[in-house]
Amino acid sequence: MRAFAHLLDRLSLTASRNAKLTLVRDFLAAEPDPDRGWALAALTGALTFDAAKPAMIRKAVEARVDPQLFAWSYDYVGDLAETVALIWPAKRGANREPELSEVVDTLRTAHRAQTPALLEGWLDALDPDGRWALLKLLTGGLRVGLSARLAKQAAADLATRYGHVIPVAEIEEVWHAVAPPYAELFAWIEGRGPRPDPEAPGRFRPVMLAQAIDEAADFPKLDPADFAAEWKWDGIRIQAVREGGVARLYSRTGDEITHAFPDLMAALDFEGAIDGELLVLREGRVAPFGDLQQRLNRKTADAKLVAAHPAGIRAYDLLSEGGEDLRALPFVLRRGRLEAFIAAHGNERLGLSEMLPFETWDELAALRANPPEGDPLAAEGLMLKRKDSLYEAGRPKGPWFKWKRDPYLVDAVLMYAQRGHGKRSSFYSDYTFGVWREGELTPVGKAYFGFTDEELKEIDKFVRDNTVERFGPVRSVRADRGFGLVFEVAFEGLQRSARHKSGVAMRFPRISRIRWDKPAAEADTLETLERMLETIEAGRAPS
Repeated sequence: MRAFAHLLDRLSLTASRNAKLTLVRDFLAAEPDPDRGWALAALTGALTFDAAKPAMIRKAVEARVDPQLFAWSYDYVGDLAETVALIWPAKRGANREPELSEVVDTLRTAHRAQTPALLEGWLDALDPDGRWALLKLLTGGLRVGLSARLAKQAAADLATRYGHVIPVAEIEEVWHAVAPPYAELFAWIEGRGPRPDPEAPGRFRPVMLAQAIDEAADFPKLDPADFAAEWKWDGIRIQAVREGGVARLYSRTGDEITHAFPDLMAALDFEGAIDGELLVLREGRVAPFGDLQQRLNRKTADAKLVAAHPAGIRAYDLLSEGGEDLRALPFVLRRGRLEAFIAAHGNERLGLSEMLPFETWDELAALRANPPEGDPLAAEGLMLKRKDSLYEAGRPKGPWFKWKRDPYLVDAVLMYAQRGHGKRSSFYSDYTFGVWREGELTPVGKAYFGFTDEELKEIDKFVRDNTVERFGPVRSVRADRGFGLVFEVAFEGLQRSARHKSGVAMRFPRISRIRWDKPAAEADTLETLERMLETIEAGRAPS
């Protein structure tokens, strides 16, 4: 456990991507099986424990220290795991430090009622760094600035120590054929065993992603004749697979979501693997993303939910057909196969994402300005794909671009601030903002990115200097007609929401600019957002 704790601590304090890769690679090289496998599972989000909940951790620490002292400490530190790790009282004569594999093996078989006693025993035996790592492991919130793909890249880099090269795409290709603690995977990486067989029916294929286009820098260098264009539909990227009697639906990260969409899977009748967009479709038209959200992250879907929110797929690409892997074919050939495939197997639940005809970038820009189906909420923008591009895992540079529509903008006033997590746990970095309604501010959204580190320090100071109330880890900031901090907020969409006091919900809000110069009284009103929403619902882009 000590080596894992040291790794997490170093990762949380390291900003460099290459330095993080080196730290994880060296850890995987030095640690034995199965500890390194469980660590890799934790770093990639493949390790969860249902029995360990934050409420249980709070109850355990409040039994050991004064609850008010814990509350004050939590308010100051801002991170549950870090607070408990620091405040937990040392106990003489505690048991030896547990190994990482010991913790994992025990929790995988423990009943919920046994978990508190196990947790307390381990916390007694560990030092503060070890306690912090243990709690991060149990709650699944590592937050050390390391993506799952970067962790897999570190595993791929390990192969060079054994005299051979394994691209990270190869690791991703077999990832769903192996399971923690990945003994078979490490045997292949180290040259002690064969490549794990990824050819199981219904398997996930690592997805190909696009780069955001830089209009000024990229378009002058690109020839429009080399590219095809289609809408970037506003749903979630999925992979629908039916092979050898196995039918599965995956998110773009490879999480299986079949159970939440039984109606969709029952409507699919083909042998192959499709890359597409999961949407709610009514009479062939794309419903707002909020309708799809009603069905996401559910273990099951009842008949009422299925009837009210019928799911469908707009297909982008064909990855496999009748057992033939098509990913090494150029996009234009895959597209031809896809069109024939949908013609043979398509129905109201499975349709084709149409190609958009254009000859110049100006023509494409005009198309981008006119939303599909007359609905600005149906698509996020455009996708550009080189006609000769192969289907490569990851985000290769050059073949695919995403050209998102311009965001909507409003000026809103900071109302509440909360401490962040990980490297941001000492800063107030999560912000709730509002607009004016009948002379009072009403919250309309939350954001925690879009500003630089230097701007974060300035906002954090403003929050500390202008706090008027505290609610646990949340601070209420002075905000009235005569005083307040204005944010220019950018967001991708707007929809009605009965769950929000304002009656509206923003899609993907972020801080676009900090308006130190703008008086709070001049921020936007809820009426402005309502007019914007009416314009969107009428099928026009807000001005």
